[in-house]
Amino acid sequence: MLEVTGLTAAYGDSRILFGIDLHVAKGEVVTLLGRNGMGKTTTIRSIFGLLKPTGGTVRIDGQDLTGAEPHLVAGAGLGLVPEGRQIFPTLTVQENLQATATKGKWTLQGIYDLFPRLHERRRNMGNQLSGGEQQMLAIGRALMTNPRLVVLDEATEGLAPLIRADIWACLTRLKSEGEAILVIDKNVDALTKFADRHVVIEKGQVVWQGTTADILATPDVKDRFLHV
Repeated sequence: MLEVTGLTAAYGDSRILFGIDLHVAKGEVVTLLGRNGMGKTTTIRSIFGLLKPTGGTVRIDGQDLTGAEPHLVAGAGLGLVPEGRQIFPTLTVQENLQATATKGKWTLQGIYDLFPRLHERRRNMGNQLSGGEQQMLAIGRALMTNPRLVVLDEATEGLAPLIRADIWACLTRLKSEGEAILVIDKNVDALTKFADRHVVIEKGQVVWQGTTADILATPDVKDRFLHV
């Protein structure tokens, strides 16, 4: 579904990515792991056309969308839950969800079933929500585009433990329903409970990748590349 090959990117003269390779198949959950500042968000920005790559390719279902405008990437089936949530603060919860809606499996009622709290808060403005509620809304907004691949950048950053558990339960449910997911987060222990494969980057390069069984059998991966 998503195939990234040899992806390079830079901010001005500062090169950030040095040949990133990763892929996500239909119905698969893949994590992108690494310490802060190693290029995870830059990889996501480059996939979505928010930052124009300097080299490599991004293909969605075989279609070359390297450096394409973000609306074309979204139209090809990728939905983004961005770092920092970036919901519309002066729209209600329901208006936030409707703003991105396209026809398909996910409907307003489906999102409210997934996150009952959003139904309770549907008439509240985005800036009246807690951080956890905003993250639920950001996920719901992405799902309302009816994507074939959901990409979450820092899925649980800054959230209380109970809210994190809700987000993990949501992602586990999405996987059980066949959704393809690419997720960035620092909580490796939680990710290994539902993810299929893991890609670790260090200084803009892939330094390790493997299945959940592989990463559990190789504890030094966390010590070498993920712990501060």
